[in-house]
Amino acid sequence: MTENLAYWVGFSKVAGIGPMRLRKLLDYFGDIQSAWQANLGELAAVGLERRAIENLATTRQALDLDAELRKIEELGVSVFTWESADYPPQLRNIPGSPFILYLRGEILAQDEWALAVVGTRSASVYGKEVTRMLVSGLASSGVTIVSGLALGIDTQAHQSALDAGGRTLAVLGSGVDNIYPRRNQKLAEQILQRGAIISEFPLGTR
Repeated sequence: MTENLAYWVGFSKVAGIGPMRLRKLLDYFGDIQSAWQANLGELAAVGLERRAIENLATTRQALDLDAELRKIEELGVSVFTWESADYPPQLRNIPGSPFILYLRGEILAQDEWALAVVGTRSASVYGKEVTRMLVSGLASSGVTIVSGLALGIDTQAHQSALDAGGRTLAVLGSGVDNIYPRRNQKLAEQILQRGAIISEFPLGTR
């Protein structure tokens, strides 16, 4: 793990500081460690809102960064930040890209050829069948399928990619240690064999 990783992890636990505000802090302080250790007056001078400053101060006081890193290592989670050479290049070029990504599984070079397939949780039989047909053809041709592991179309997309022998990536709205919905736990385990589970949210997020 990189020397500064703890501070990136720390900021991911602070409510109200996302990519735009963190970029502002980095531009002002020069590096992630200095931004994390800045005093309240310095943070105010940057123009950070009072609530965000309070959240950062509270998190710094309560959070054990070393314990967070140990937890990440124990769970076999990889972490990529804006500083990481292997941060996904296509994502890096998007304005407001996540400053941190938690990952279980593996992203391969071939995953640059990817297509996102998402849809309603209350999918009809017809919707699921169309998804299966489209995804099966794409996955068998080497296109990685990206979806959100939700019920309905997302679940169908992941399963169809796996059934076709392809790869699939699940992007979660929770931590990678908290698979939701629970009924997709088995599907998540299958995805880890031929893809990855990814989140910008820290471990423990529900």
